[in-house]
Amino acid sequence: MIKLYWSPRSRSFTTLWLMEESGLAYERVLTDISTGAQKAPDYLKINPMGKVPALTDGDVALGEAAAICAYIADRYPETKLAPAVTDPRRGRYLQWLFFSPGCIEPAIIQIFTKIEIPTSTAAWGSAAQVFDVLDNALAKGPWILGEDFSAADITIGSGLNFAVRLFKMVPTRPAFDAYLARCMARPAFQRAEKIAAG
Repeated sequence: MIKLYWSPRSRSFTTLWLMEESGLAYERVLTDISTGAQKAPDYLKINPMGKVPALTDGDVALGEAAAICAYIADRYPETKLAPAVTDPRRGRYLQWLFFSPGCIEPAIIQIFTKIEIPTSTAAWGSAAQVFDVLDNALAKGPWILGEDFSAADITIGSGLNFAVRLFKMVPTRPAFDAYLARCMARPAFQRAEKIAAG
């Protein structure tokens, strides 16, 4: 049985949405970060970083939301959340799957902290570049790979939901609004929001 370790009002939302989209049976294991449950020795065996989310699937244990998305989409191809390894779209899928933790999250931190980092040394370039590139990619729609929804939309959609809709750290744009509306219209997104609200 797949077990998803999560906490309300946290980055767990990405993996809650993933699991709801997947249609797979899974058990949610509340790991309440407000009480320090993520620092318990048994939990640290699953995710040594002491963060949520984390996932176990038999003998497999892993943390990091995008890695969990990659694992579920590849381990369970019947979910249709990833192009096949032989599909020409696979490269772009992987790029966008990791764009949220690799670019959106650092860009949000840069905006929040007002830290100036030379674009030549910041792995994400600049916050402006991240959101300009994403705006251009999403304008084509409806999903990041075109017609097919994938786990990459879960990581991108979660990142934008956090940055634009919930915390208003990034100014809205027409392409972001339209994309978020499509994400929010998905029944799995709606179920995940209800779960994440606690």
